[in-house]
Amino acid sequence: MDDIESVLTGVGPRLRAVREQRRSTLADIAAVTGISVSTLSRLESGRRKPTLEMLLPLAREYAVPIDELVGAPATGDPRIHLKPVRRHGQTHIPLSRRPGGTQAWKIVLPPGVPNAVPEPKTHAGFDWLYVLSGRLRLVLGDRDMVLAAGEAAEFDTRVPHWFASADPQPTEVLSLFGTQGERAHLRVRA
Repeated sequence: MDDIESVLTGVGPRLRAVREQRRSTLADIAAVTGISVSTLSRLESGRRKPTLEMLLPLAREYAVPIDELVGAPATGDPRIHLKPVRRHGQTHIPLSRRPGGTQAWKIVLPPGVPNAVPEPKTHAGFDWLYVLSGRLRLVLGDRDMVLAAGEAAEFDTRVPHWFASADPQPTEVLSLFGTQGERAHLRVRA
């Protein structure tokens, strides 16, 4: 029974860490999951024991396996089991499992819409994009550019930005996203 108690005690800090790394408020998470702000607060502080009914929507919203939220022991399988997440018609495939720090994603963008009107957004962080296939339209500040397969861009996400496929077929992009100040460091041979 002590093992179960210690596992349950560790869930609250993990939930808080994941939420804070995503820069979400308790109110943001409550609105999406249907779990009240007070319940979320008690879960994070350890004053309420988590149930499966609470952990499922939280794991879904945070896009992390329940195993990570409860600190389940590793199974010995080193493979990352990719679980795509669909957002705004885009498919985001996580390539890294650690919440926080630099995150690696493969993003599949739906076919581009001719004359699409960009809706630039800003948020804290730093993004590095590499076009795997297709062409990517990137609006960054007052610049509007198209990147072809094999081209990369990196930028501070506090600069208004927006991107979409510039082709009539899907575009695939590799994204490395980190918190503010974390930049991609590439090493190449001379």
